[in-house]
Amino acid sequence: MRNAIVFSASSDIGAALCKNWKEAGWNVFGTYRTESKLVDELKVEHQIQMIHCDFSDIESIKNAYTKLKEKCFYWDVLVFASGIMEPIGNFEEVNFDEWEQSVSTNLLSPLRMLHYFLPQRNVEINSASPIKPTVLFFAGAGTNNAALNYSAYALSKVALIKTCELLDAEIPDSKFVIIGPGWVNTKIHTSTLQAGEKGAGSNYQRTLQQISEKNWVPMEKVIDCCNWVINTGSNGVGGRNFSVAFDSWGTKDIEDALENNSDMYKLRRSHNSWSSK
Repeated sequence: MRNAIVFSASSDIGAALCKNWKEAGWNVFGTYRTESKLVDELKVEHQIQMIHCDFSDIESIKNAYTKLKEKCFYWDVLVFASGIMEPIGNFEEVNFDEWEQSVSTNLLSPLRMLHYFLPQRNVEINSASPIKPTVLFFAGAGTNNAALNYSAYALSKVALIKTCELLDAEIPDSKFVIIGPGWVNTKIHTSTLQAGEKGAGSNYQRTLQQISEKNWVPMEKVIDCCNWVINTGSNGVGGRNFSVAFDSWGTKDIEDALENNSDMYKLRRSHNSWSSK
């Protein structure tokens, strides 16, 4: 039986993963920052063991780790589904203390928790299996362009992309992957609406249009991508950044391509071989 810990299980994607894996017979543990109907649902209806954890508070992170370690002696899957977009606005104008806290919450706090939990990864029991312990992060805006007015959030997500490549190379007995879910209908878009056009710039109108057209990436597709990443035995999957909406994940062809291309779906300079000659 697999053990999974979902940090920020009270997020929409986190909750969906918890429900999917619980239905599959896994032991699932999750964290939440604030009480809500969704947290109650996960606890009562789905029997997810939930622990309070505020990623903006180091003591809360330490307390959550201690409690989770007592309940979950080893893990097969770690998921970091936390993320805040604030502060939204021009870098020059935002409150830098809030900006710094956002980077800490989105980047440093998850890595602190990962550092705590790495010794508990299930490498002994799975030593004869091609399926490695898997750490999943989620990417966001700013991977392929300059996400104006979202610098703290974008910087954190881009840093996590590189982190997955670095850790996957350093820790070969495990798999580190980051997934870009795309436009999924989740609560995170509320931050853009609250910032308004003055704070969010052109992304405000884009978000309004997305909500109006309801052209969302289905949550089921996000879950399927996560499960493919976890269950594939391909050595080429680790250290990559997958797009749920645009990549042909889930096929033997892509697994073969990844194993033969060490640069694919990683942060790289563009046009490296360009010359004026």
